[in-house]
Amino acid sequence: MRILVIGGGGREHAIVWALKKSEKVTKLFCAPGNAGIAQLAECVPLAVSQFDELTRYAKDTAIDLVFVGPDDPLADGIVDAFEAAGIPAFGPNKLAAEIEGSKIFMKNLLKKYNIPTAKYETFTDYRAALTYLRQHSLPAVIKTDGLAAGKGVTVAATLEEAEAALREAMVDKVFGNSGNQVVIEEFLEGQEMSILAFVDGETVKPMVPAQDHKQIFDGDKGPNTGGMGTYCPLPHIDPAIIEESIVSIIIPTAKAMVSEGRSFRGILFAGLMVTKDGPKTIEFNARFGDPEAQVLLPSLKTDLLDIVLAAMNGQLGKLDIEWKDEAAVCVAIASEGYPASYPKGRVITGISEAEAQGALVFHAGTAEKDGELVTSGGRVLGIVGVGRDIAEARTRAYEAVSVIQFEGKQNRTDIASKALV
Repeated sequence: MRILVIGGGGREHAIVWALKKSEKVTKLFCAPGNAGIAQLAECVPLAVSQFDELTRYAKDTAIDLVFVGPDDPLADGIVDAFEAAGIPAFGPNKLAAEIEGSKIFMKNLLKKYNIPTAKYETFTDYRAALTYLRQHSLPAVIKTDGLAAGKGVTVAATLEEAEAALREAMVDKVFGNSGNQVVIEEFLEGQEMSILAFVDGETVKPMVPAQDHKQIFDGDKGPNTGGMGTYCPLPHIDPAIIEESIVSIIIPTAKAMVSEGRSFRGILFAGLMVTKDGPKTIEFNARFGDPEAQVLLPSLKTDLLDIVLAAMNGQLGKLDIEWKDEAAVCVAIASEGYPASYPKGRVITGISEAEAQGALVFHAGTAEKDGELVTSGGRVLGIVGVGRDIAEARTRAYEAVSVIQFEGKQNRTDIASKALV
């Protein structure tokens, strides 16, 4: 099969890497791709938003299947565009992708179907939101309704922080139209957990649970990012809690989407908080997480393409998906200044040495310039160590991180440490 992957980050590098292992794949293409993906697939200089050009390219190149990586094109209806052109595409259509594209839609869906989540109120008026904030206890969580590259969420410990977050979203329009509406939620205490699942309608096949690290600094301090690292599995979380999350949150959500006429096909990502009252939903995403894909796909034993084809053909329920009895830890290396503004064009060294140590290196924000590999994004690389357990995988990941260098490099030093307590 000739497969086109949409996207150009670390998640898409991991997807391309996983698909490359399938004997059914004859050629891989990626739009737009990056310098790392270019080593595995033919990169196509088209943006993820260029639906007409992408569908035309897919037809002209005789693409058999499209795998959509990022959230924005899914929310904008890229799967609908490919299907209208007669090209099979893996991912939810526009109606189903609204579970990520609108936090208000998602929260209202959960409320309607009694699926556990934090208490919340929604606002379109800045003054009304401000009044509500001043009358309620802190900390509070302020979220933009729409997509904001993983950065439209603020956990505010003080009223000053809460008011600043609200002003940025609704008045200053830092996140554009995503901030026209906001959700203000109660703060949930506990351990965060991500459970992703391959889904086709009411058929749900959960993946190994993972845990992301969103804040930029050690100890979960500083502003939110797209994700500074992740690991799987979660040996410190009771398997009964994981099962409860699947039974009380993920499966009912898939069924609710079918009931709403928005049947979901693709990868459903539940961001959860394990509270003293049990697991509750923080968010749903409509695709692989980034960097969750970078640890989940190396942990997958079953051919990824077989899973995709089973879901596309309504056979997902008949497929037994197997996982390796290993642990994986991903540490993101970022540019200085990230998640705010950051420089580009810094020369990167040490990747071949890291790979020689056995690490997987997934490119997120890289480019080639004058024959050298340089930085071109906020999150530059995802370094994955695989081992018998979290401790071994973590050691391998950080050994590889230490040999990769570029000016202004920053990374967290405590990824996966929660699993070692």
